[in-house]
Amino acid sequence: MFPPFPQEAARKYCCELITAINEGSVNLVQISQESEERKNQGIMVGCLVCKNKISDEQTVLFALSGYAKELSVQKIKLSDCEGFVVPSLVSSSQIAGAISKNDLLIHQLTEQINLLRCSKKNPEELSELELKRKSLCDESLRNVFSLYEFTRFDGKKISLNEIICKRGNLLPPTGTGDCCAPKLLCYAFANNLIPLSMDEIFFGNSTKSKESGCSYPPCDERCGFILPEILGLEILYRDESIVIVNKQSGLLSVPGRGEDKQDCIVTRLKRLFPDCIEQPSVHRLDMETSGLLILAFTKEAHRAMNMQFEKGTIHKKYVALLDGILERSSGKMAPKNGQTEGIMELKFRLDVDNRPHQIYDEVYGKNGITEWKKDGTVVYENPADGERKHVTKVIFIPHTGRTHQLRLASSDSHGFGLPIIGDTLYGTCSEGQRLMLHAFEIEFDHPVTGQKMHFECKSPF
Repeated sequence: MFPPFPQEAARKYCCELITAINEGSVNLVQISQESEERKNQGIMVGCLVCKNKISDEQTVLFALSGYAKELSVQKIKLSDCEGFVVPSLVSSSQIAGAISKNDLLIHQLTEQINLLRCSKKNPEELSELELKRKSLCDESLRNVFSLYEFTRFDGKKISLNEIICKRGNLLPPTGTGDCCAPKLLCYAFANNLIPLSMDEIFFGNSTKSKESGCSYPPCDERCGFILPEILGLEILYRDESIVIVNKQSGLLSVPGRGEDKQDCIVTRLKRLFPDCIEQPSVHRLDMETSGLLILAFTKEAHRAMNMQFEKGTIHKKYVALLDGILERSSGKMAPKNGQTEGIMELKFRLDVDNRPHQIYDEVYGKNGITEWKKDGTVVYENPADGERKHVTKVIFIPHTGRTHQLRLASSDSHGFGLPIIGDTLYGTCSEGQRLMLHAFEIEFDHPVTGQKMHFECKSPF
């Protein structure tokens, strides 16, 4: 993961805590039985520097990764303030209770599996035992995960099971929820604290992947699974001028009209970074569209990014699933004779009698230029009824930025005549479906340094 907050201030305090541990004024205490494979392993020491929402008073929080060790003190004397130790979200005794039901049988199965592997006999029995063990391990893992609940950026709670459900019931690795970052952030959000700086330093015997004394961002495997839900944003890049997020489908880019449309990328960004400018958005994605979105922290960066959009020097690519086989479509721009790429120019304007729909208008419409490339056919399964069918995967490269440009290029009879799957405005959307349109690539010049910036974000479909 990219570090969601600046690291420097927190790194200073992490180093002070590690010095205190090395000097013996603060001790690491083993609070649960240490397994052989984890014996003498190092841990992450994390720090989050915050400020109070009302008083602006600074608070320094500390946490350790895992649940097997804890610090011998709850308050830590630092060079210029006092730090507070954040507890684990779930205790070691709770976890031991959650895995106790299957623990003995899993160990017995492991012994049988090892014997069969050594004998190289009865492969069918070996496969059966391995499946049985996996099922029990998954059950134990779900029992453990059911204990975890996180406090989000808005003070609301979300369970790990809810996050797993949102991720298509994919189980994350063991230890998800035990890293420093979720402990620190959940404590801060539960206590009306605004994060300013966060860092984690590895402490202990160096490994192939981690060196003692070095700073590391939150891990991809565990934190990458849960932090976007805790923070409300998936931050792919951030510096003092701009931030790049992966916008989720179903969330507005900017606030809409009415109280029920205030939750959006901009609102969430300003909640996490209160010093951000009032209007940080430099471009938008439709609510149903997911993918790369650039926002600015400063007026200067905002102005520079707007100029690039106006000049058309920012290059974007989208991937879409069209609801059927493109070559069979009756649209005027549907490919013929084996054509796999092209450019279409279509004129659209707002349908004033049916907002926010856009309609084709050769006279009064604004020209939208869209480059496209067919990327094959894939099998799509409707989440509502499980129906499977072949659909067309297309890469769109917009040369202009008209409202609903790609959705109209797909659906309108003057274009492909084949809507994007899940399009609530120009197609159909069943329960559980989403618009299958994702902004997966963007390239631009950094608004301050001028450096060429290039980001890619894997499609969720």
